[in-house]
Amino acid sequence: MPVSPAYRPDPRFFELGADYGDAVKSADFPQTILRLRNDRAAATVGLETLSDAEWIAHFGRFEPLPGQPGPIAMRYHGHQFRVYNPEIGDGRGFLAAQMRETPQAALLREQGDRDNKRAQAASDRVASDSALPGRLLDLGTKGSGQTPWSRHADGRLTLKGGVREALAAAMLESLGVPTCRILSLIETGEDLERHDEPSPTRSAVMVRLSHSHIRFGTFQRAAYYGRKDQIEALMEHARSLYHPAVAPGDAAGFLAAVVEASAALTAKWIAAGFVHGVLNTDNLNVTGESFDYGPWRFLPHYEPGFTAAYFDQNGLYAFARQPEAVFWNLTQLAGCLKLIAEPEPLAAALNAFGPAYIRHLRAAFLNRLGVRSLGEAADQRLLDATLALAREKKEALRWEPIFFDWFGGFSSAARALGGVRGKTYQGEAFDAFRFALMEHEPDRPERLEHPMFAAPEPEEMLIDEVEALWSAIDTADDWAPLKAKLARLETAKAAWSL
Repeated sequence: MPVSPAYRPDPRFFELGADYGDAVKSADFPQTILRLRNDRAAATVGLETLSDAEWIAHFGRFEPLPGQPGPIAMRYHGHQFRVYNPEIGDGRGFLAAQMRETPQAALLREQGDRDNKRAQAASDRVASDSALPGRLLDLGTKGSGQTPWSRHADGRLTLKGGVREALAAAMLESLGVPTCRILSLIETGEDLERHDEPSPTRSAVMVRLSHSHIRFGTFQRAAYYGRKDQIEALMEHARSLYHPAVAPGDAAGFLAAVVEASAALTAKWIAAGFVHGVLNTDNLNVTGESFDYGPWRFLPHYEPGFTAAYFDQNGLYAFARQPEAVFWNLTQLAGCLKLIAEPEPLAAALNAFGPAYIRHLRAAFLNRLGVRSLGEAADQRLLDATLALAREKKEALRWEPIFFDWFGGFSSAARALGGVRGKTYQGEAFDAFRFALMEHEPDRPERLEHPMFAAPEPEEMLIDEVEALWSAIDTADDWAPLKAKLARLETAKAAWSL
């Protein structure tokens, strides 16, 4: 059947005009084999009712969805490893569509999934109320073919790259980190040559569902050409759609909202042990939602200098340098806004990043440990003690198990000390961690009743597992391990957030 009645097209970015994007067409692929279909994500925008044939038509051949004008390659510039590049843009992807979140999805999100039964019952009552507000969401592609910004590249995506993006997004979503969701992955039947993978390698086209694809680099392009009018139009567009609490025309207020969202995102990356790998200004957006996953990694153990990209030889985007990288990128956005605002309020908005990041980092660590706030001083003690424990025990203790073993606070002591890592939890750093944890009450301790916490190990996403999941696909075309992993991550998401 076609799209559901809950589908609400709203192609707002397309209204900005040709200064911000170029009309393009998808490549004509020799094959379109549906490999991953995220119906849970599709349901948030009313697309879960598409048949597989309709799905492939829209997300493999990119026939426009109802009410959508057709794809555009978005224009932007960016600092890439802090070197400005005015020749980039959507080189192997495009903005395919924009639509509103369904009323049910909006209500569930606003209630935070903390009481799913009550939220679902409420959402059922408002299922037909199309007037309910819902976020504007994008369908963006990767691997959909060449555009005016491809710079002689083939505009394609490797199948392995698409699998890796699906895994990164699913893991981050399970841990409550703001992230795009991979809606679709379709294998396209081409042999690609790549210098960083065994070649030829299989090809794919991916579709992500994201809150916004307006990057810091989108503003940089307008500033590069000195187009004050474009910056004003872009800022007002982004303000009204993504930060409507900011007053019209308030560029400093808009920057402050982006700073706050970016600080929260960065803090959650750190608590999740996530290393994005390529924090260029074209890889950060105005909504504070992570997307465009390339050489990402999750920490095997605490290592501040851990890098994800083999080409990041100077550690510019290492794990512990990610807050610095995000702040540097925010200063570039502020520089663009100087064309339409006074520098003093912009500087004040920028200076709020540090305090906001520390505040969000404390909250993120408390959330990962499943305990309630006791106040700034006690919360900071727990944050410091957790990092000290991870540092002292890094040879014996992986990052993720710390939060799994001690989720729910000291009420998990018997589970943690009697588990496979029980003998690791001793020594001076552990004593400090234990005392700091004992100060905090568990937050929703009933979550510990979930079967996931009876398992000896948490769900992780370390490189060996990622390579094993890909190997099954590459050597035997066996997708079962990948789909089982994605299902387990969905279960983990439910366990952490019940």
